[in-house]
Amino acid sequence: MSSLAALLSRRPWRVIAIAVAFLAVAVIVGGPLTSNLTSAGFEDPDAEFVAARDHLQDASGANPNPGIIALVSPGTDVTSGAGKAEVQRAAATIASDQDVAQVLTAFNGGGTALISEDGTQSYVAVFLRPISDDAAEDAAVRIGDSLEGQSDVKLGGAVVVGQEVGDIIGEDLAKAEMLAFPLIFLVSLWVFRGVVAALLPSLMGGLVIFGSFLAIGLFNEAMTLSIYALNLAIGLSLGLAIDYSLLIISRYREEMAKAGPGVEAIAATLRTAGKSVLFSAVTVAAALAGLMVFPQRFLFSMGVAGVMVALIAAAIALIVLPAVLVLLGTRINSLAPKAWRRRSEHADEELTSGFWYRLSNAVMRRPGPIAAATAIVLIIVALPAFGITFTSVDASVLPTSATARQVSDTLTNDFPEDRSQPNFLAIAAPDTPEARAELTAYAAELGRLPGAAGVTPPAVAGPDTWRIDVYGDDTGLSQGAQDLVAEIRDTPAPFPTDVGGLAASFVDQKASLAAHRPWAILAIASTTIIALFDMTGSVVLPVKAVIMNLLTLGSTLGILVFIFQDGRLEGLLNYDSVGALDLTQPILLGAMAFGLSTDYAVFLLSRIKEAHDAGADTKDAVAVGLQRTGRIVTAAALLFAIAIGAFATSQITLIKELGVGTALAVLIDATIIRALLVPSLMALFGDWNWWAPKPLRRLHQRIGFSESETPPREPVAQGG
Repeated sequence: MSSLAALLSRRPWRVIAIAVAFLAVAVIVGGPLTSNLTSAGFEDPDAEFVAARDHLQDASGANPNPGIIALVSPGTDVTSGAGKAEVQRAAATIASDQDVAQVLTAFNGGGTALISEDGTQSYVAVFLRPISDDAAEDAAVRIGDSLEGQSDVKLGGAVVVGQEVGDIIGEDLAKAEMLAFPLIFLVSLWVFRGVVAALLPSLMGGLVIFGSFLAIGLFNEAMTLSIYALNLAIGLSLGLAIDYSLLIISRYREEMAKAGPGVEAIAATLRTAGKSVLFSAVTVAAALAGLMVFPQRFLFSMGVAGVMVALIAAAIALIVLPAVLVLLGTRINSLAPKAWRRRSEHADEELTSGFWYRLSNAVMRRPGPIAAATAIVLIIVALPAFGITFTSVDASVLPTSATARQVSDTLTNDFPEDRSQPNFLAIAAPDTPEARAELTAYAAELGRLPGAAGVTPPAVAGPDTWRIDVYGDDTGLSQGAQDLVAEIRDTPAPFPTDVGGLAASFVDQKASLAAHRPWAILAIASTTIIALFDMTGSVVLPVKAVIMNLLTLGSTLGILVFIFQDGRLEGLLNYDSVGALDLTQPILLGAMAFGLSTDYAVFLLSRIKEAHDAGADTKDAVAVGLQRTGRIVTAAALLFAIAIGAFATSQITLIKELGVGTALAVLIDATIIRALLVPSLMALFGDWNWWAPKPLRRLHQRIGFSESETPPREPVAQGG
């Protein structure tokens, strides 16, 4: 770090010129590249529904799911005359597209189920050829353009849902940035007590955002990523850039007050806060990398984005920001009232009299009751999470202004039964009379299952391949639809059979996430424990951190259930509850909460350990550490909550839940956990906080991290 400081002090303008050139390339190249991200990626390639879909697709040359639904509403009787002609005209226009394999209407095999109960609406089910998700969305756009002359036609279906979700996310990202940046500057002004210092976190955040866009866009050229990764990239970029800027600038001001501006202050800052930033970035990256164990491209993309953002944020904070500080020198405190500047330059004088010092001592005078009360409150808040139910991305995540949502709602409310979401069975059987007889009997048995509303006769889909469709009383992702999938799969089939469809995909998604979740938990928890052991040399502190992180996650999920699942604050947050949370929320929030909580733990524990290594007892070290970091961590959490919480304005419910949930998690961790639970538990454990078996103590002495430049002293409570 000293060598890096010396280099940056000699060549600050060169570093800044490179950073500006990098930003220009990132803006010009990275922005367009992110438009190639996909809105799909929620499926496990090894799932049964994928096997069923691919089997029928290969045999018939058409995707068995009607990817596009064209709702025709001429306002007149669609069974004859002009109304029927309107439906047939829309079907003919759609069928002429190069990627359409088949269209199904009420007049070519679809039957009366494709006509509304009042007879004034009908829909065309569109089956596409075997093409990629991006090509399917392109086909939907072309079909929409070709139907522009027919104002009574609206497009919906899974492909259009994906396309509209992607478009809305792009719009929401721009709005979230416009909302977040001014608020971040205002809060930064309060935190840094100066205009120049307050501008730096936002500038660094912008650099990290566009750098992340470039990295994600380039990675997407080699391996397809989900567009949802952009939301995490923006929120996490702003959050980490702010966190690291706070840490570096605050420490630089301390060192500058001691030694004046220049290489000595920069070197001391990088040797201390710089090492914490590097350590934190690696820890956050490792925690979010736990998402890469999931086969779903959506979660994998979030993991990739998290790793890239954390490493880019660290590089900017350790290279670009110090170069800027070298050039600014004492001007870092410019455009600040004298009273604010004086408080910044003499922060050390408040070490034993400041708010956080007094608060921590007050907490540590009654550690048992405070620890118990805090834990009980967090557990009570977490209790609603035990009643959590799940959903996934479908038309219900869209706002009511989206055409795919309107089509879905119309099919649910105005049609006798929804035939747009069949449970399709791919059956490997020969095309013989004997096979047909067995499959006819099998279809009859399926028709008697609880929840089955109708079954199509066995039909040859291709060489040695048959198809049967089963329609249910319940549609979509409802529990009844899922139960019907289970009933179908439990019914013995005369030939090898795979079951697919929307409900089947959701059932398989839940099973896949459940199978891979333990590995992700192991990776994330192990990362937290190893990281904090490497920093503290203790096995007690990392275990406590994992438990506190679980309390944070549990209480956050409890609040999300209370709000989104139970349908509260719909007007304030502008959403319509579907009575469930997105299936991936606990996983995403778990990775984010553990990564960011460990981030804040690094900031706090590094200062506590620094004081402890210098000779302070545990209580004094906690009080000094909390005083030095309390304001910084709280401000960082507030700024991060603004950055990621801006996604609460998103029109997509999944993104709204992620924004609100992550903001809640960081605020709970930085306030309740850090202000009450950490000092109370530190006081209760005393010197046992620093305990580790002798082999691990020796390991830490060789490879351990320390922000302090004072050799650590041996803990009183020694363990064998």
